[in-house]
Amino acid sequence: MLDEFDCQNTVNDDGNPTGGKVEGVGLDISWQDGPLGRGDDKAEPNGAFVETVLAGCKQRLQFYEVANGGKFSCDENKNAIEHIESALQWLEQRTKAREKREVEGTHTA
Repeated sequence: MLDEFDCQNTVNDDGNPTGGKVEGVGLDISWQDGPLGRGDDKAEPNGAFVETVLAGCKQRLQFYEVANGGKFSCDENKNAIEHIESALQWLEQRTKAREKREVEGTHTA
């Protein structure tokens, strides 16, 4: 079931990640295509970010925990939520470090 989706990742001429898609039954994600830029040149997003998708997954699992009076609550959901929260914290740490180096929103590593 986990492999029942199709992924396409794209890069620019320099090999830097640009956009892409993930499609499957009930799933259609278009990834952010290119960096947003910085300052006055910062563009609006044109696709999804990994953080947004993870936050959506976390919300769904939290819903399972309370739906129908908690009928579907389980340790597996709680552990998955905890790991998604950890992933989101790591990604936030990455963003803060990139902001500190003033490279967030660019293709600079």
